Amino acid sequence: MLSYIIRRLFVAIPTLLVLIIISFMLMFAAPGGPFTSERALPQAVMDNINARYGLDQPYWKQMFDYVANIVLHFDFGPSFQYRDRTVNDVIAQGFPVTLTYGFWSFVVAILAGVSLGVAAAIRHNTWLDYLAVGVSIGAQVLPNFVMAPILLLVFTLWLGWLPGGGWNGGQWQYIVMPVIALSTSYMASIARITRSSMLEVLNSGFIRTARAKGLPTSRIIFQHALKPALLPVLSYLGPAFVAMITGSVVVDVYFSTGGIGQFFVNSAFNRDYSVIMGITILVGALTILFNLLVDIAYAWIDPKIRY
Repeated sequence: MLSYIIRRLFVAIPTLLVLIIISFMLMFAAPGGPFTSERALPQAVMDNINARYGLDQPYWKQMFDYVANIVLHFDFGPSFQYRDRTVNDVIAQGFPVTLTYGFWSFVVAILAGVSLGVAAAIRHNTWLDYLAVGVSIGAQVLPNFVMAPILLLVFTLWLGWLPGGGWNGGQWQYIVMPVIALSTSYMASIARITRSSMLEVLNSGFIRTARAKGLPTSRIIFQHALKPALLPVLSYLGPAFVAMITGSVVVDVYFSTGGIGQFFVNSAFNRDYSVIMGITILVGALTILFNLLVDIAYAWIDPKIRY
């Protein structure tokens, strides 16, 4: 198992390095710049700005310094638009907010999705199966940019149960609607994957053998069927978690949570390349990390993968 993890790390680290280099190249290949505007600045002012941020250096040196600062010091450099703030400061402000409701959305999506999928598979072609499938289909067609205004309309404007926006230190009243809006469609996907995988496992030979031995149904489900049925779900969970983090842009806009998604949108509009690259690299690193964790969990559940 240790050798498998080391092999995966040897693949993940160069991938992250390539991501950093490509992000730098794409940002600086874009037309315009972070300090270009409709009214051109005097050349002397532009020269001072470029010298302040190191943009007057050769292209290869800028790239080398940027990669070295990230690898050695985890420093994404200063922001071009937020005065006296670094990219690390921007990420430190917004990422904990996004991570909080992203984590709870992830937990809700897994628990609700797996429960619906298992229940639908066990009670195949019954009213419970039809109900679970109907809920999954209904949730699938309600992405977060549709769920968010519906939740605001119902729970804030009509019923007055929950606040319509803000964060207030992450109190539960401010987390409920962002979590529901973000987790709904992913819960539906997990439920569908779990149901189809569980149906396939329940029709396997070893499950029929367990039933022939007279084992209790609960033991067959939780000790024999659930573990192999969750393998396809595990493959989906890594990208799903990162998608919840990147999909927080809509949640940040509708609920004004102050998460990292709003900073990403504002930086794109303001051409704050350093913040865009910092958030892009952070998301890419999360993608690589959670895919690595999923691969390890997959190998732990299915020993054949390790070989």
